[in-house]
Amino acid sequence: MKKGEKRKQELLQIAYGMFISRGYENTSVDDIIEEAGIAKGTYYYYFKSKEETLEEVIGMMIDNETECAGQVLAADIPVPQKIVGIITSVRPTQEESTIEGALMQPENILMHSKIKKKLMASVLPLLTQTVEEGIKEGIFSCDNVPERVRMMLVISNEIFDEEDYTEKDIEVFIDMTEKLLGAQKGTMGFIRNLIGQRNE
Repeated sequence: MKKGEKRKQELLQIAYGMFISRGYENTSVDDIIEEAGIAKGTYYYYFKSKEETLEEVIGMMIDNETECAGQVLAADIPVPQKIVGIITSVRPTQEESTIEGALMQPENILMHSKIKKKLMASVLPLLTQTVEEGIKEGIFSCDNVPERVRMMLVISNEIFDEEDYTEKDIEVFIDMTEKLLGAQKGTMGFIRNLIGQRNE
């Protein structure tokens, strides 16, 4: 890694830590500059604004999540578990929710859309590959795999990104996923237990 790129990554890590500990709204550019011990000009050499820093911090989070998802894909576990593992890998941690929440601000709506596209572009090929692996093994039976995977992701995000989903939501999601992928009933039933463990 070149020196300039290394410095930029260091600044992103500092901003990431401060956005988590203080919250995005309560962290100023001057706070980041002071913590990094750099001149203001150095900061603006790498980032045009705090908003651009936020975008790059979330991009860094997505890169890390995608790397974790790739490890799940390579793991020696059953295909259905891989699918859930990959989807789980690309969700922000609880402590990162303050950063994710900043995207919901009205002024960041365009950035939110851009970030969602980046996340979809990162995870879609991994999930598509996993479903195709399941088709070869006879676990799934479906066509138009990327489109089905995209649909599954969108619905999963819509339901489980908030904490107000119900038991019926979980049951319908399991049923829908099995039908979407052409799996036998019960194939994805383990999701029920996983969600229960996460909420304990």
